[in-house]
Amino acid sequence: MNEIAVIGAGAWGTALSIVLGRTEAHRIRLWAHEKEVCESITQRRVNEKFLPGQIIPPSVTPYNNLAEALQNANIVVSVMPSQHCRHLFEQMLPHLRADTMIVSATKGLEENSLLRMTEVIAQVVKGGAGRAPRIGALSGPSFALEAARGDPTAIAFATHDADLARSIQQQFSHASFRVYTNDDPIGVELGGALKNTIAIAAGVSAGLGLGHNSVAALITRGLAEMTRLVVACGGKAETMAGLAGLGDLVLTCTGGLSRNRSVGVELGRGRKLPEILAAMHGTVAEGVFTTTAAVGLAHAHAVEVPITQQMHAILHQGKAPREAIFELMTRSGKSETLRP
Repeated sequence: MNEIAVIGAGAWGTALSIVLGRTEAHRIRLWAHEKEVCESITQRRVNEKFLPGQIIPPSVTPYNNLAEALQNANIVVSVMPSQHCRHLFEQMLPHLRADTMIVSATKGLEENSLLRMTEVIAQVVKGGAGRAPRIGALSGPSFALEAARGDPTAIAFATHDADLARSIQQQFSHASFRVYTNDDPIGVELGGALKNTIAIAAGVSAGLGLGHNSVAALITRGLAEMTRLVVACGGKAETMAGLAGLGDLVLTCTGGLSRNRSVGVELGRGRKLPEILAAMHGTVAEGVFTTTAAVGLAHAHAVEVPITQQMHAILHQGKAPREAIFELMTRSGKSETLRP
């Protein structure tokens, strides 16, 4: 019997608990920051705050206490918002087993350090116990609602630890949830984080009333700048053609369930960011935080990311969305094949 602790009971954490809870060999401990989420799951077997309408299997037990959630866990799935990752792992450290397998399922970057989530976790775990953690990143095109209700979903798990990759692939795979292994955690993690900013841009385009031509251009050129940055950081270009790159990018740029795209739509319609975020009632659009880190990462590696830069100007500098689109379209001419 696998004891799996899922840390973070937002929509994606809850969906992963449902997916994992469908396998009889798993016992799931789902940690929620909000007491009302625990009460909702305990009393009605539904996370009414973040994933209403999806029944949570009896193999999933909610906890509001980290120590209790982590008790005897041989697999820990990290699904908290990126800005809380370091602090929560510092709290979790005393309760982690030496042989714990850690799966990072958060799609974001730490804003100040520019680190990927597995890097943040590794820093904390190594610093506290002097050991190299067994850790990998789970990412790909995966709306929480669709995965929870059993729609066929394919996702990538990336790590340099081949034994860990095989183990997580075996433990997480299900008839409706297919896990592919990948040996490029840099590309998989950055793909999952950077695509959120491009999805905001796609939403801005929709909010401005622009058509399919505009979205297709944003997806294609967004993929080009994501690939440039991934390669500059040591990742593989081919990863960007896979599930955590193109697959997730297309999903979040076109799907109505994308929170990042929804933020962009409202920005395009003229609403201000604080108002948009207040109306999200505690749910998180990671792209709002990731955009600043992505601009910093691009600057550190001298990589050109025009779409990301314009989204940063809209989100954090008050730039008018239509002006940002105009500037993207009137940049100096480029060669698509020689310099993407």
